[in-house]
Amino acid sequence: MVSSILLKNINTLAVDLPEKKILQSANVYIEGSEIQEISSSKIVVEAERVVDCSSMVVMPGFINTHHHMYQTMQRAVPRMQDSKLFDWLINLYEIWREITPEAVKVSAKVAMAELMLTGCTTTSDQYYVFPEGKKGLLEAEIEAAGDMGVRFHPCRGSMSRGRSKGGLPPDDVVQDEDIILGETESTIRKYHDNSRNSMLQIVVSPCSPFSVTTELMEASAELARKYGVFLHTHLAETIDENKFCLDTHGMRPFDYMKEVSWVGPDVWFAHCVHLNNREIQEMADTGTGVAHCPTSNMRLGSGIAPVREMLNRGVNVSLAVDGSASNDSSNMVNELRMAMLLQRVSQGEDAFSPYEAIECGTIGGAKVLGRKDIGEMREGMAADIVGFSLKRLPFAGGLHDPVASVVLCGPVNVDISIINGNIRILDGNIVGLNMEELINHQNRLAKEMVTTAMERTGTEYLSHM
Repeated sequence: MVSSILLKNINTLAVDLPEKKILQSANVYIEGSEIQEISSSKIVVEAERVVDCSSMVVMPGFINTHHHMYQTMQRAVPRMQDSKLFDWLINLYEIWREITPEAVKVSAKVAMAELMLTGCTTTSDQYYVFPEGKKGLLEAEIEAAGDMGVRFHPCRGSMSRGRSKGGLPPDDVVQDEDIILGETESTIRKYHDNSRNSMLQIVVSPCSPFSVTTELMEASAELARKYGVFLHTHLAETIDENKFCLDTHGMRPFDYMKEVSWVGPDVWFAHCVHLNNREIQEMADTGTGVAHCPTSNMRLGSGIAPVREMLNRGVNVSLAVDGSASNDSSNMVNELRMAMLLQRVSQGEDAFSPYEAIECGTIGGAKVLGRKDIGEMREGMAADIVGFSLKRLPFAGGLHDPVASVVLCGPVNVDISIINGNIRILDGNIVGLNMEELINHQNRLAKEMVTTAMERTGTEYLSHM
């Protein structure tokens, strides 16, 4: 790893996204893990590595705030292609029973590679499937992040409400609540790093209001606040979920979250499709964040999240690809584009701009994760930077506004990615990764999981429902 990098003659540098501040022919000097200098004039310095960016648009790396990386093993499974959320989950739980540490690690690398190639430098992941007798699962994806060099916020997920207790998953895929809390605490103590420019921060993350008990939600909040770590779960994703919370708890999902102390600046929810205006205002007032997952919401027919209203009221909104089995892609540029287009479908042609999409995907993500060291192109910030070559075909004719073109003309892959001051992608390739080998490994394991599940259950997953 080099100790200093100079990005010189940058064609277009996005310095301040909210203010649309753009520099031409700019230079960025990186030393160690941080941005040391940004200038529109020449920087006189002896850098260990100099990269000519005269044909690039450069901006902060994107931040993905919700994912289920192991689901890259179940992309495009025929039986689940047209299912609504609850049916989709019930079918997939049988395949997820077959998960192994090897599958978790390989699938995490696949998801991270796809994210990295599409501009992501920081990602979270909610891992919540712990079949009985399986060990080292969350640890496997933490190892994968270390191998890939990605800034990582793994969410130690959990499910405790199995089918015998009215939940959706099989009983042998959920865990006892004392085990969940004990293992979560051990994970925090072993891995969590709250230092500046941290590459690894643990999140406490029960899967959803319909997959754990009230007691576990409350205990999880207490545990997270004991250690000063963040909380994350799904919320208000579907009409079915709203009905479940009304039937089970006598209140809507967000009101239930308030009841169990799950609001505040240390909490963010995935989806929030079905919130009303009162709930949105309370989200803003409490500093509770949102991971908006537009492609997943469209893929499962969940609805259109009221993102424009959230932003107008001051909610911290970030962007996320969600699990690949409900998106079938971990493409971060595409997620920015879908976020912009989906708000325009429901709110009009000027409802959500390309710049707002990038802002949600960078600064918004940093705010939701509680990070003050990433998400912005400023001196003293962590050097998480991506560059797109303007010589690529999608940009032809789009140089009138190269920053907006990343969203409007995409999706397109990055040509360079720097994470924590380390070059992780160069000339469009992930440094040190044998991509063909990884793809073949993933395909073999994915086939084995589905085949084993079909043999055990007698369900034909490779045919449409």
